[in-house]
Amino acid sequence: MKKRLCATGAVLGVLTTLAALPPAAEASLHPGGHPTPARQMLPLGPADLPETRTTTTLQPGVTLTRIVRGNADDPALHWTVEVSIPGGDTSPDPDAPPTALKDRASADELAADLRRDGFQARVEEVRTPETADYPGGTLGWRVRIGTFGSQTTATTERTRLRAAGYSGSAVYTGWDGESTDRGPWHVDVLTIDPRTFRGTLDASYGPDLENRETTTELSASAAATAAVNAGFFVLDPKAGAPGDPAGVGVYDGRLLSEPVAGRPSLVIHDNARRTEITRLTWQGRITTPTATLPLNGINRVPGLIRNCGGSAGDTPTSLPLHDVTCTNPDELITFTPDYGARTPEGDGVEAVLDAHDRVVELRSPRGGTIPPGGSSVQATGDRVADLTALAHVGNRLRVTTTLLDARGHRISPSPRTDIVNAGPELVRDGRIHITPATDGMVHPDDPSWYYGWVHKRNPRTLAGVDAAGRTVLVTADGRSTDSLGLSIGESAEVARSLGLRDAVNLDGGGSTTMVADGAVLNSPSDAAGERPVGDALLVLPRRHGP
Repeated sequence: MKKRLCATGAVLGVLTTLAALPPAAEASLHPGGHPTPARQMLPLGPADLPETRTTTTLQPGVTLTRIVRGNADDPALHWTVEVSIPGGDTSPDPDAPPTALKDRASADELAADLRRDGFQARVEEVRTPETADYPGGTLGWRVRIGTFGSQTTATTERTRLRAAGYSGSAVYTGWDGESTDRGPWHVDVLTIDPRTFRGTLDASYGPDLENRETTTELSASAAATAAVNAGFFVLDPKAGAPGDPAGVGVYDGRLLSEPVAGRPSLVIHDNARRTEITRLTWQGRITTPTATLPLNGINRVPGLIRNCGGSAGDTPTSLPLHDVTCTNPDELITFTPDYGARTPEGDGVEAVLDAHDRVVELRSPRGGTIPPGGSSVQATGDRVADLTALAHVGNRLRVTTTLLDARGHRISPSPRTDIVNAGPELVRDGRIHITPATDGMVHPDDPSWYYGWVHKRNPRTLAGVDAAGRTVLVTADGRSTDSLGLSIGESAEVARSLGLRDAVNLDGGGSTTMVADGAVLNSPSDAAGERPVGDALLVLPRRHGP
């Protein structure tokens, strides 16, 4: 179980309004409500939008700033129906499944069919900004029907569309990301100042890696003052074990989930005394006095590599590819008791090791419990023979895992280091530096994925550090008319405007959650309410006693 801390100490409920400077900068606090000066406003929408910031001190060294920007009555925004575009006779791939964006010819063909069937269809070009590693430009063309004053009327039109044999969804144009939109936006900012913070900033995955808990549950179990959701994780059982980090996970200095090769991560040293964003790779080995075998992964279902970026031989790629599960039938995966009550079951073989690294059992098929303090190694496909040749009962197998930085240098995290996976980068050295292509957010031959995940506005969770060394955690609500959300480009602009020297995107969408004093502060976008997640970042009060 991960750090179920019994923390004590009063939470300071001092309500003030930050009227002079962004939360990641020095400021004097003034009672009452005051608008934010224009020079510090969030770079969202026109400059004349109203914006207010209210700051609460949660505990010494920790402030919560709630930012509301814009108007809820933008007459330019409306509901519409976005129609899925089939491959079509003019498409380069007529057998392709329907998507939001296609080439112009396919979009025109669909619009003509819709008009013949009595729908007011229009074709719109979608252009996206350039980033540090992606040229931007035209993503494709979309087809939309009608202009509606409410979601209800748009949904009625969608029903009529489906009855005519088409597919589509009701969408709000405020989610498109136009710079002229007038909002509103709701952004919450936690700022942790190491000069006065005497508590703990911790990453927690809960009782085990393979199951999910809500951010509220993870916060309550540790008596946290505040919390936000953290890294990406497996959601679909077909992609692995739900809850398992989909990328690097280091907790109390222990590497429990391997990196998606080269993707950025958020590194918390010494309880926010030194926070950084860095790109990591790893190496893993099984060694005996006579042989060495390379590992493919840590604490994940063999053969399934969520977000890709694994080993040579992975299909379709060994490079990062976000929201894709790559596969490889031939793998060696090591497990610790942190994974869960039982290791994954399936074909292959499993060497079970005791606390002294000696083989106490060979299982085939694989799957079962791990001895206290022990571990195991599972082999599938061609790797079964490799492991079987070494793992005789009574033999000692030494399993080592090593983190490497971008230069290939070994990193040895201390017990006071936590690392969660992230991506893409947003800000580097105080400059906008967005890296969707490097981090697998550009999907070859699928512009609709980039359109929905990067280009359009969504709920977002961001993290970073300012020039004074303060750790800043940000959530922005989205997917509603009450808060439009942020595109990835807007996320970077917001992070920089808050004073962040380096910033990165964490898991967002329905996962975006901020908790303070046991209550959810934001409005999670999933229809079912707060989403269970893989891990969370917890701000804990100072512990007293031994």
